[in-house]
Amino acid sequence: MTVEISAAGRVLLDRLERLPLSRPHVKLLLMGGLGIAFDGMDGSLVSYLLPAVKPLWHLAPWQIGLIGSSLLIGILIGALSAGITGDAIGRRKVMMYALALYCAATLVAAFAPTWEIFFSARIIAGIGVGAEAAIIPAFIAEFIPARSRGLLVGSVAGFFSAGYVASALLGRVFVPAFDHGWRVAQVVTALPVLMLLWWRRGLPESPRWLIQQGRTAEATKVVDALEDAVRASGKDVPPIPAAVPETTVSVPRKPKPGAGLILMWQNGLARRTAVLWLLWISITFAFFGFFTWIPSLLVERDLTISKSLSYALLITLAQVPGYYSGAYLNERLDRKWTIASYLAGGAISAFLIANASSNGQVLFFGILLSFFMNGTYAGLYAYTPEVYPTAIRATGMGTASAVGRLGGITAPILIGVLFTSVGFLGVFSMIAAALLLGALAILTLGLSTRGRRLEDLDPEVQVERASAPIITEAATN
Repeated sequence: MTVEISAAGRVLLDRLERLPLSRPHVKLLLMGGLGIAFDGMDGSLVSYLLPAVKPLWHLAPWQIGLIGSSLLIGILIGALSAGITGDAIGRRKVMMYALALYCAATLVAAFAPTWEIFFSARIIAGIGVGAEAAIIPAFIAEFIPARSRGLLVGSVAGFFSAGYVASALLGRVFVPAFDHGWRVAQVVTALPVLMLLWWRRGLPESPRWLIQQGRTAEATKVVDALEDAVRASGKDVPPIPAAVPETTVSVPRKPKPGAGLILMWQNGLARRTAVLWLLWISITFAFFGFFTWIPSLLVERDLTISKSLSYALLITLAQVPGYYSGAYLNERLDRKWTIASYLAGGAISAFLIANASSNGQVLFFGILLSFFMNGTYAGLYAYTPEVYPTAIRATGMGTASAVGRLGGITAPILIGVLFTSVGFLGVFSMIAAALLLGALAILTLGLSTRGRRLEDLDPEVQVERASAPIITEAATN
């Protein structure tokens, strides 16, 4: 079934695309980015909690691995459900509900009396984290003009690094400081509940989603407000072309909930989906295998817990330039080449760690690995929502993220089970292999998306363009 976007809808899309980047776009970046930052903070904090809760509850290696994977189990559920729900009821509602769920469950985990309750609360918090991480990039991508989408969406993903750095500081300051420092650290990560007050007042719905739903009047109000905010920031709003592409979209306007799970394997999307799933599995396996176990692995190399946490903090700080260099290169190299380059750099770094002869080399190559893996995420978070039509964009993003978490769930458990037999060399050899596999996949089968409108990336879209005069803003009123 195909439906044609209305003429009014096509005008709104053109109005969005011709806006200059300005204060309202930065505000959206900040609103979405802060949600991502707190999710990153909670997601990485577990690696700093494990050394503290292990003796508290006398945990066996398999229990440590299970706790290390608990958040990822929830993230898998949250990412998948958020994608389907986001396409059905809208991006904004999912973002709000997910943040509330995450904060409530994190507080429960902070006061957990047993490892079983702690484990369960971490899973529920993960549902909120997964929903946020899946829906926010798709939401932001639908506001940003094609010429800057890779940079802005990659920068939103970069807020993960702020969260990881904050969690490293919490882990370094609170966890070893006193007996219940690990509980205090989790209370701090629940503070973003206050963001709900800001989001309720200032967070708009995606105009592209509203257009897809046939709610053109509501989309018009969102675009009008965005244009007014651009003018208020001191930027000129360019005129609108009188004629716009006649665009036919090869998905239902209102697909049934869950229909996107089938549609993503049809209409030319199957190869895109397969590549994305492989990319997400490979990078998430490497990322969570590395960051969940790095403090414990450093202790195994005869470092004290305090010194291993300091090393882990330095390695985590490398995430910041990794993310933002990747976001910058999204618009210079294209997302495809950015992802491939950073995956290859990560594979080389992991191989060098595996063969490091000193703790200093482990630290240096660990910093490089952190840099390249997070640069990969800056490309991947920009690339994933681009390759799906609006009607199933959240489902595609959420499903890819959810499937990727299978790698993240597997990695801490697999490393926990195999570490005694394969050692340091074996762990990082597995990480290097996973990253190299992802690089080969994107190079051979990936799609170039730089500078292309989201609608022009739909595989079954038929576009007819006609030359036309430019009309002024006044003529449209």
